[in-house]
Amino acid sequence: MGYLPAGIAFGVLAQVAGVPIWATIMLSVVLYAGAAQYACLPMLSAGLPIGNIATNIAAINLRHVFYGMPLLQYLPTHRLAKAYCLFALTDETFSVMTSLPHASRRALILPISLFNQSWWVLASIIGVMIGSALNDLVPHLDFALVCLFAILAYEQFHSIKRYFPIGIAVIALAIASLFTNNWLLLVAITICMLMILARGFWIQRTEAGATHDQ
Repeated sequence: MGYLPAGIAFGVLAQVAGVPIWATIMLSVVLYAGAAQYACLPMLSAGLPIGNIATNIAAINLRHVFYGMPLLQYLPTHRLAKAYCLFALTDETFSVMTSLPHASRRALILPISLFNQSWWVLASIIGVMIGSALNDLVPHLDFALVCLFAILAYEQFHSIKRYFPIGIAVIALAIASLFTNNWLLLVAITICMLMILARGFWIQRTEAGATHDQ
């Protein structure tokens, strides 16, 4: 249900940016990436070249590569269904899937992916129908996505109780903010990746040392 306000806000902001109705709906169908779609709007409005837009979108969606790794074993066996699940593996779908019991993930990943995108597309259409007038009544509509991320992060932490992801996110953001403002997200994600890899190597070496001592 969190997709409703975030998707409606996207549809409204797309109208404010002057994006055609058909293009707004196609972004939700073909691109389907909340943060990337929000970031697309000012670039499309400014008429940036497609190469610049694609580069920025790729940087924003870089984190999705890591979303697939812990869920690879739960993907459908059918190639088309598997490809769709990887395409539709957004922040929200990943959060829901990793909060489910392991035994039910394979059966639910496809219907949850379809269900989530259907809600997002429907919400985008509702936002387009409402039009840009809502933006005058409710300023800063783009904050709806931030609120959704915050709720997902809280619920996932409540379910999993892991402090490490929160720790590296805060540290990475603090370090990145010391060096850049324009590329803050990309630099923070890169730092997170390096810290995750370093932790993985450290755990692997610790476990290997313990096995060798035995």
